[in-house]
Amino acid sequence: MSAVGVQHMVARHVAVASATCTTLAKKRVSPHVLRHTAAMELLQAGVDRAVIALWLGHESVETTQIYLDADLALKEQVLAKDDDLLAYLKTL
Repeated sequence: MSAVGVQHMVARHVAVASATCTTLAKKRVSPHVLRHTAAMELLQAGVDRAVIALWLGHESVETTQIYLDADLALKEQVLAKDDDLLAYLKTL
């Protein structure tokens, strides 16, 4: 299946799912986003970064690390904006 075919299939399923999950229509869903989400889920499940890199088809773990670090940095920025949430999370 071509990349365009995969994009079309994802868009079609998002359109159908948006009928029952209205918040989905406001989100960006693409094959790349799904791939990145799967990689982050693997990381949070304790899968080694080298295995994730192989699964993603990256030639080196450093390439994968760039994506993982960017995601963690984004989360830190969001948390920094909400002092109450950050204070709560520190109590856990």
